[in-house]
Amino acid sequence: MTDNPPAGSAHHPGTASLRPEPPGRVPAVPGAGPSTPPVPDTGAGRAGASGRAGLTVRTALVAVVGTVAALLGIGVRARFGAHVAVDEPQYLLTALSIFEDFDLDITDELDDGRWMPWAGTEALPVQTEVLPGGTQISPHDPLLPILLAVPMGLGGWIAAKAVMALMAGALAALTLWTAVRRFAVPAGLATVGVILASAAAPLAVYGQQVYPELPAALATLAAVAVLTGPAFAGATPPAGRPPATVPAMATVPAMAPAPATVPDAEPVPDAEPVPGTAGAAAGPAASLSGLAGRVVGPGPRAVAVFGLMVTALPWLSVKYAPVAAALALLGLWRLRAARRPLLGLAAGFAVMGAVYLGIHRLVWGGWTVYASGDHFQESGEFGVMGFDPDYAGRAVRLVGLMVDRGYGLAAWQPAWLLLLPAAGFALLRLRPRGAALLRPRPRGAVLLLPLAAGWLTATFVALTMHGYWWPGRQIVVVLPLAVLLILVLLAGRPGWPRWAGLGLGVAGLVDYAWLLADGYARRITWVSGFDQVGSPLHRLLGNLLPDYRLGWNGFWPLHLAWVLASVLLIAYGTPYLLKGGADADDPVRGRGDGDGGHPAPLR
Repeated sequence: MTDNPPAGSAHHPGTASLRPEPPGRVPAVPGAGPSTPPVPDTGAGRAGASGRAGLTVRTALVAVVGTVAALLGIGVRARFGAHVAVDEPQYLLTALSIFEDFDLDITDELDDGRWMPWAGTEALPVQTEVLPGGTQISPHDPLLPILLAVPMGLGGWIAAKAVMALMAGALAALTLWTAVRRFAVPAGLATVGVILASAAAPLAVYGQQVYPELPAALATLAAVAVLTGPAFAGATPPAGRPPATVPAMATVPAMAPAPATVPDAEPVPDAEPVPGTAGAAAGPAASLSGLAGRVVGPGPRAVAVFGLMVTALPWLSVKYAPVAAALALLGLWRLRAARRPLLGLAAGFAVMGAVYLGIHRLVWGGWTVYASGDHFQESGEFGVMGFDPDYAGRAVRLVGLMVDRGYGLAAWQPAWLLLLPAAGFALLRLRPRGAALLRPRPRGAVLLLPLAAGWLTATFVALTMHGYWWPGRQIVVVLPLAVLLILVLLAGRPGWPRWAGLGLGVAGLVDYAWLLADGYARRITWVSGFDQVGSPLHRLLGNLLPDYRLGWNGFWPLHLAWVLASVLLIAYGTPYLLKGGADADDPVRGRGDGDGGHPAPLR
């Protein structure tokens, strides 16, 4: 698979946008014949190699930072008197059962008190209902215990948490790679931004908590990385237009370009192939769409990886089904012109959905794992969403998930506030941008739609945002996409926004360091008492944030203030494009967004 060079390289110094850059040049045209003159070596190949090496080093750096930040959290107890708590013992007991008994039945683990060395000597809260046959199966989806079975069986709870920390490092590395290769964010900016996100709450905390949040975030990001890559790009020709083609024998000398000609499109200086087409795979001067001018569809490997990542989400937890559905729709939309991959992916999703429901009916006795939960025997499995939900009241979470004094993202990492103008920046990029086929096309939908699905699920479906867990749990699954949106915004806007983001991000690092210090001193735990952390920065910001646990009379003034501030911040992100920012971001007109000049998904 051909990938894009890091932004800031010889091709595009300092540029970034919501569309990835095209691949670098090669010195000659494959298959062009003996009459094709070679392309002069201008040093771009050497610059590209240097950029790739630099990106590898940066990727390793952020992976180490993400892993270490998570590992440091293992020393802080989950609750006073226990290293793991709440739902964590359920996942670990299931992992132990898989390793030792090759099944999901945790009856013997519960009877033998296998949790006592790491979850305390008190009896665990009852979560399981005794099923016909006498089995007890935890009401949690099984993919995380499957992933942790071997480390839990061989090394116990510490090894299981260490594997979680390795996943946190992998998430940081993939976030950086995706930002640079897929969204053309300058590597230096992406490195700093990913470190600030990965070494602070909530990503660093859930990097060692035994919950499916971190693996789900990794699966979501991997799906987006594949979806925005060259393998999917050649599958979506514009409605009513033939695919853009360049003669197979065409050459693109560095000093005398031979631009592609497309109806209604302006000449493209220094034209290069678009990722995801035959030209990208063969080299910059090869045909954009094959010898016959047909659009080249995605390879089966990319489609399979994308389908696997989407399918993994509900197996980690059924609450991720809306995010999985949003990603699936985006993938199917991008394949709408490639009939065979489209039908294959759609059939795969249908089969996997049927398998998921069938196995849950067979093992858990319902459509979801909650059918085996003791708490839902009277209400039914869908009581997990609430017995008498007040959806109008839950709407305050649209803002509260960001700014709640104790459970909001910004309370522990203020840099998450930049997501608001970043969302505005991406929202405007969903609109059509003119008739020219090679005009820049946005791919904001591929980030915004899954992010919105996750945010709305946490707002209206989740029972509460004030649970017995670390804040932000319900939206960790889509936070890597939020990081990408923020980086894209900052990449195009040097100056004070970057300095503001740096200052806010460092404040989040200070808060996390203070949490670790207070946790080691046994003054706080990850699920109780954390709001009493001694960080002066957290306390100062807390005075400006509403506490939604106080009821309407206690939070409404600050809530309304933050509703207004949120609207203004989102609106603040949108005027940039009205000033021509999209074209200004791309010094070479017509490079597009990696779609081969095709429309952006769901624009």
